[in-house]
Amino acid sequence: MSFSQIEGNQKLIDRLSASIKSGNVSHAYIFEGEAVLDKKAFAEAFVKAVLCKEKPGIGCGECPSCRKVEHGNYEDLFYVEADGASIKDEAIESLQERLKTKPYGERNIAIIKDADTMTLRAQNRLLKTLEEPPEGTILILLSENIENLTQTILSRCVKFRLNYFGKESYEGMMDKAREIADLLLEGAPFYKRKEAIEDIIKDDGQVRAFLDALERVYRDLLIDPSEKSRLYKKSRIFKNVDCIEKTRRQIQRGVSKSYALKDLMIKIGG
Repeated sequence: MSFSQIEGNQKLIDRLSASIKSGNVSHAYIFEGEAVLDKKAFAEAFVKAVLCKEKPGIGCGECPSCRKVEHGNYEDLFYVEADGASIKDEAIESLQERLKTKPYGERNIAIIKDADTMTLRAQNRLLKTLEEPPEGTILILLSENIENLTQTILSRCVKFRLNYFGKESYEGMMDKAREIADLLLEGAPFYKRKEAIEDIIKDDGQVRAFLDALERVYRDLLIDPSEKSRLYKKSRIFKNVDCIEKTRRQIQRGVSKSYALKDLMIKIGG
C-alpha cells in the first residue's frame, strides 16, 4: 500500500508528502487511530514515501525499497511491539542499540506498534533517543490512545490523528465483523463463512482492517454485560483473539491472505 491508495486522509498525506519533498522530515511522529484502523499500513506507506526515489513523497510501490518495506525485509526498518500486555524497557533498549548501527541505506527507521502500552520505564528510556536521535533516524509511534503516553514523549513528536481508510466505513467493517462473529458462534456451514469474507479477501487493506475489527468485537465481549456475551466463555474469547493474532503473523510471513482468512474461519468456527 502506498499513499496514493489510501483514502480519507488526503490533507494529512498532502502535508506529509510536502514535508518529504522539501526535506523537512521530523525525527519522530505519532500516528493515532482506532484499533480497527491499520496504522501499521499507514506508517509503512509513509516510510515508502520517504525512501522512494521514483516517486518521492508518494512511493511507487515497485522500486526495491518500496518492495522491501512491503514484504517486511527492508534492512534499516525496525519494528517494536508489545510483549504480552506491554512494551518493556528491554525492547526499547534493544531498539536503541540497533539505531546506533550505521544504516545500509540513508537512514534508520523504527515503527513502534501499540506505543501507548510502553511501560513508564520504557517511555523514559525512549525519551533519550527522542532528545538526541542518531542522525537521519525516524521514529514512528503508533497509538490507539496517546493519553497513555507521557507529556515529555508527546512534546517531542509530531502528532497526527488518522481517519479510517478502508473501502468499508469504520462502522461498516465493525458490523461485518459482528456478523461473521455471529456466524462463527452459530457454527454456520463453512460455505457461508467463506461467502461472508469473499469481498474482504479482495483488498489487502480490508483484510487488515477486518482482523482488527474482529479482534475488537471479541475484546468488547469481555466487558459486555449483554446476553450475547454470556454465550462465550472467556477462555474461548482469548483463544479466538490468539487465532486472529496468529493469522496476522501468517500473512506477515507471506501466507496467502485468502488461505489465512479461510483457515481462521475454520479454527474459530470449528
